[in-house]
Amino acid sequence: MLHEPETSAEILADPNLGSVVDGAIAQRYEESGAEAFGISRERFQSIAAAVVIRYGAGFDEPERIELVESLRVEELVLARACSAGVEGAWDTLFARFRAPIHATALRLTRDEASARELAGELTADLYGIPNREGRRVSKLDYYMGRGSLEGWLRTVLAREHIDRCRSYKNEVSIEEQIEQGASFAQPARPMTTDTDGRVGPAIADTLAELKTEERFLLASYYLDQRTLAEIGRQMGVHESTVSRKLDKLTGVLRKRVRWRLQSAGVAPQLCDEILQNMDVRTINVDVAGNLKQAGKSKQERSAGPF
Repeated sequence: MLHEPETSAEILADPNLGSVVDGAIAQRYEESGAEAFGISRERFQSIAAAVVIRYGAGFDEPERIELVESLRVEELVLARACSAGVEGAWDTLFARFRAPIHATALRLTRDEASARELAGELTADLYGIPNREGRRVSKLDYYMGRGSLEGWLRTVLAREHIDRCRSYKNEVSIEEQIEQGASFAQPARPMTTDTDGRVGPAIADTLAELKTEERFLLASYYLDQRTLAEIGRQMGVHESTVSRKLDKLTGVLRKRVRWRLQSAGVAPQLCDEILQNMDVRTINVDVAGNLKQAGKSKQERSAGPF
């Protein structure tokens, strides 16, 4: 179970770490690489102190110092910098963990398309989904640096996969259906993207939420079929940054469409089937026109990277 991320109020509620423990935390600032991501010594002190307060509440001073010395401060700082929206941190995270996470997703799903979908959903969770108050909450806030970040990411990915599998088990088993005589009934026509009227509105509403720059990125890559390098040159960023932005954006879009479909009463398993087999040409939504219009506006303004 994930713990709630620490807050400043929680840190201030127990300020008595002691000067020796504070000094031990301060000594780890340089090796954490926090300065490269714009994280001050004071902010680093708060980040590490939150972990000590949570996990070392009943510890004596030597035990707290040992806890501080055991923290993977470089990865803890990386996670906090990403959740704060630092671009360089995201580039580092994806360069380091994209390959192993995709490999884990593939082992879990045993299917390339499903693996990409699962990894994309993890990306969306890491980037953060707005809560009811509109505040973006990233799962990276729950990483506490007590184990490897890669291992933590694998665990989060596996839990997401398990949750998806469990949602499928809500349906009645084939054996139960046979016992109930369902095997003699005329099978219902399955809903598809061209027959289910809930798909179009879900996609249209999701596209309506996109920023102009996000529409430009999607149009450039998926409609104009431009390379990552070409898009990067126009945006003034490296192609790896463009790749990361696409991964993050498509993951967020998939989650939002899936949420809207489920809110409209579509079963979880059918949501996944629709998203995996979707062909925008069969949907009554002018996806191309919507994205192209934004892309044209972007080019006319010659705006920089978002």
